[in-house]
Amino acid sequence: MMKIALLGAGHIGQTIAALLARSGDYALTVVDRAADALARAEGPGVCTLQADTADAATLRRAIDGHDAVINALPYHLATAVATQAKAAGCHYFDLTEDVAATRAIRELARDAATVLMPQCGLAPGFVGIVAHHLAQRFDRLHELKMRVGALPAFPTNALKYNLTWSVDGLINEYVHPCDAIRDGEPIEVLPLEGLEHFSLDGVEYEAFNTSGGLGTLAETLAGRVHTLDYKSVRYPGHRALMRVLLEELRMKDDVATLKAILRRAVPATMQDVVLVFVTASGWRDGQFIQEVFARKIFADRSETAPLSAIQITTAAGVCAVVDLFREGRLPSRGFVRQEQVALPQFLANRFGRAYQQSRQIESIS
Repeated sequence: MMKIALLGAGHIGQTIAALLARSGDYALTVVDRAADALARAEGPGVCTLQADTADAATLRRAIDGHDAVINALPYHLATAVATQAKAAGCHYFDLTEDVAATRAIRELARDAATVLMPQCGLAPGFVGIVAHHLAQRFDRLHELKMRVGALPAFPTNALKYNLTWSVDGLINEYVHPCDAIRDGEPIEVLPLEGLEHFSLDGVEYEAFNTSGGLGTLAETLAGRVHTLDYKSVRYPGHRALMRVLLEELRMKDDVATLKAILRRAVPATMQDVVLVFVTASGWRDGQFIQEVFARKIFADRSETAPLSAIQITTAAGVCAVVDLFREGRLPSRGFVRQEQVALPQFLANRFGRAYQQSRQIESIS
């Protein structure tokens, strides 16, 4: 049985704990500083430990003796946690979308005897696995577009948005430069730029540049694709209001205040939907063709154990990757990229099936 130290007992951490514990193949210790969050994570096969996860010495004691660490803490702790995991001889998996943290973790992995695999969630994470799979289906790849949205099912405010995941992660992706490839060359583009509109199933959406969702794919596909980018999907009008807040009111220089405002004024919701929309075009057998992967994943509205769509997709992402690693389907040491995961193996996995059970979108315009 694989011993896992799961750091973070928030909504995503609780879902990860429940999924892995029910499988019977993992012994979990959930670590968090908040006693109330730990109480919600308790269950058969789950031990809990209250500890200051921001303190390096305390963290090291908490993870010692485990086979692997799953980090579901805020993104700004990723590098510190990965450092302690490496020192303790634990394999490391996380959900970070932060580009700087991922680069630091890759450096840590250069001489590591264990696996360090960041970005194991939805975006980055699953969307990169899909995109890389589509890319391999072309003799010559031209364009690869990745679009992902975690959205309220019933938007009612001017932002047309509810808090469905971490406010820290949300603002982080809105303020940092975004990797892309244009004309075959790697570049950085500005967040909130590149506005486009499209419709799925008769619903109108907008999409714009955000940071981190591309993961390491720009590096992996360097020299092989003409155009590559990642954009977040929102309902029309959201991006314009966020630009007012971040640019005109200069809240990007005071993100702590902006986060406090959003937490106070924008309600959270469990009634959400996740969109995954990846398009690839290129040449195969002398023909210029396009392939599309499009899914909608809905919240589980169970009265006894409801789960939001972002809980389902994020937890399924990291659980499937850890499970594939346990089965020996991934490298056993060093830095592992999401695109090293085979999409068919992911979707066939007991946790990855959450994406198979979603609804495939048939018509796109």
